[in-house]
Amino acid sequence: MRLASLQNITPETRLAQPLLDEKGLVLLNKGVVLSDSLAKRLLNLGITSVYIEDVRTEDVVIEEVISQETRQEALQLVFTTLQSVQTSEQHPRQFYQDLNGRNIRRLFDTVLHEMKGKPNLLLSVSNIYTSDGFLYHHSVNVALMALAIGIEYGLTEKQLLDLGVGTLLHDIGKLRLPQDILNKPGRLTPEEYEIIKQHPMIGYEMLRLQDDISVVSAHVALQHHERVDGTGYPRGIKGEEMHIFGKITAVADVYEALTANRVYRKGQLPHEALELLLGACGTHFDREIVELFLKTVAIYPTGLTVRLNSGETGVIIRQNPTHPQRPVIRVLQDAAGRPVEAYEINLMEHLTTLITACEC
Repeated sequence: MRLASLQNITPETRLAQPLLDEKGLVLLNKGVVLSDSLAKRLLNLGITSVYIEDVRTEDVVIEEVISQETRQEALQLVFTTLQSVQTSEQHPRQFYQDLNGRNIRRLFDTVLHEMKGKPNLLLSVSNIYTSDGFLYHHSVNVALMALAIGIEYGLTEKQLLDLGVGTLLHDIGKLRLPQDILNKPGRLTPEEYEIIKQHPMIGYEMLRLQDDISVVSAHVALQHHERVDGTGYPRGIKGEEMHIFGKITAVADVYEALTANRVYRKGQLPHEALELLLGACGTHFDREIVELFLKTVAIYPTGLTVRLNSGETGVIIRQNPTHPQRPVIRVLQDAAGRPVEAYEINLMEHLTTLITACEC
């Protein structure tokens, strides 16, 4: 299978993986034929790429660190939790019967068991979701990245559970903000930005009142926009004043947000987002955490269709774990878009060959 743009698929193309909506429900199942009309409907929903069956990459197996069932459960849980916040007009203490921190902790027991069962597998983050599902998928992706970093960092199981709960709910404060500002497609005014900057404190105040959620989990919501040089918000703390959870979540949150497609902008290429993280080491982000991120997250996931600076198109078939931005690629098309007899390029051995675009 491979990940391909909906705009480049041919008639009778079949899905190789199910598509999930913002609720974690199956939108389209594996094996569905993508007609032109169906592809257009998906594009209208904000889905720009899908995993498809392709005989040229039938040997490419995409192994995930958590099962589809567990990802679905995580999406369903974050959707129902955040929806309860968005629709509730009651005092924050009164809607926590819907939040249910115990269920979230049980979920992360399962997530940790699955992730620790595949210790050498790099985490692949999915950016395939509807426009309406950004917040929910973003929350799950950030939680998975943070846990992968936390495992590599050597956090205890209790710490990892607290980190998982906190990252899954790190943006909960956004649901108490004016949605027209939150979803504004253009640049925010200074006044609107000040409103947006309130969401970490709002989220913290909401989470710290919940008996089933620890104070350190609540601090993930509070600190995920803080920066190690003190330029973040809401409190402008820096260095050792930041909890390790805040340092981890800051890296995962920024990377996921930068690489995701939004209604008002395309996502950055993974290596471009990575360069931003590396360039901000020691200022915005903790250097050790960024280095652990590099060791645990697949910058270019296996199965991703990419274009090279030579104009050729190919598919990521293997990772170079020490240099995730330089994977092994199976070339399928020449610069003119014509099919070629497939051959492999290891970017670690061809240093002048670069990835210039992704089909996602």
